[in-house]
Amino acid sequence: MSAAQQTLLRGLIEKRGAYRQLEGEITACVASRDSSRFAFTTGEGDVVIAHRHDLSTPDAWAICAVHDGPVLALSPDTLADSFLTGGDDGRLCRLDPAGEIEELAKTRRWVEHITTFVSDKSTLIAAASGKNVELRDATGRTIIRTFEHPTTVGGIAFDPKGKRLAASHYNGVSLWFTQSKDGSARLLEWKGSHLGIAMHPNGDAVVTAMQENDLHGWRLADGHNIRMSGYPTKVRSMSFSSNGKWLATSGADVVVMWPFFGGGPMGKPPAELPGAGGALCTRVAFHPSQEVVAAGFANGTVVMIEPTTQRVLPVSLGQAGAVTALAYSPDGCTLGFGTEDGVIGLLDLSSAT
Repeated sequence: MSAAQQTLLRGLIEKRGAYRQLEGEITACVASRDSSRFAFTTGEGDVVIAHRHDLSTPDAWAICAVHDGPVLALSPDTLADSFLTGGDDGRLCRLDPAGEIEELAKTRRWVEHITTFVSDKSTLIAAASGKNVELRDATGRTIIRTFEHPTTVGGIAFDPKGKRLAASHYNGVSLWFTQSKDGSARLLEWKGSHLGIAMHPNGDAVVTAMQENDLHGWRLADGHNIRMSGYPTKVRSMSFSSNGKWLATSGADVVVMWPFFGGGPMGKPPAELPGAGGALCTRVAFHPSQEVVAAGFANGTVVMIEPTTQRVLPVSLGQAGAVTALAYSPDGCTLGFGTEDGVIGLLDLSSAT
């Protein structure tokens, strides 16, 4: 990192966190299921693992060469302290705390999306490659079922109980029952290319980001369509509040918040939270338990905002490239971010939230 970047990366990151410069764009970041570790993936195929004990010493963050080419997908594993990754080398891999890499699958297509579900009753892994989504058991080594779609899958998400898996694709979303050994999907139709996907925390609705500058959703009780439009650019990031009241999104020079209460968002305008000097919002992430949203912008700014008061806490301000990855740990005590210039940062919130 240049001296200029070091002096410009200011904000809460200076006092309560640390950051590090890597080679290549940061493609994703997530925390492990037990919140003990954070993982960052790069366009060079590396995975960087930071243990919470080493949060303030970035030189101790481990770099693991996992994929040959960009890492396209990252998810917390079904195991509490491990991660799952997918790459354009067609491999689905598990990375354990010791840095050991286990190849769970090798396909001819890119592994573009991974999501997991863990409860007392069920533990599942879903991985999308091309038109297919493989549903795997907790080990990741056994395929339970393969869900086939008419076109390439744009995103996948489990419902809150793990009973259904939603997959977005051209002309809509397919809803599959995970416990059924056969049977067809319930198709939620809307013309166009549906990319990213988000499931409402109560399982009441599913929302997709479209190829156009729009969102589209469906109320699952009756399939009613929900249209959310007016963005100046494509929405690449969505996050529901834990109580399901708000859907925060990127895609504008402010943080756009759609109300999922009081009959909304149908017929209701979105709320707008403060931006970062006119820069586009590129990533959003709601705190896992509090009504606080983190937002990253194209100028490298990362902030935390309280929607009710619109109070803004600057996390990182500086010339670090557009924010491309943003996530809280499940316990809400750590916030991680990454940028297109290869900067990764972690903020300790353990006594600040």
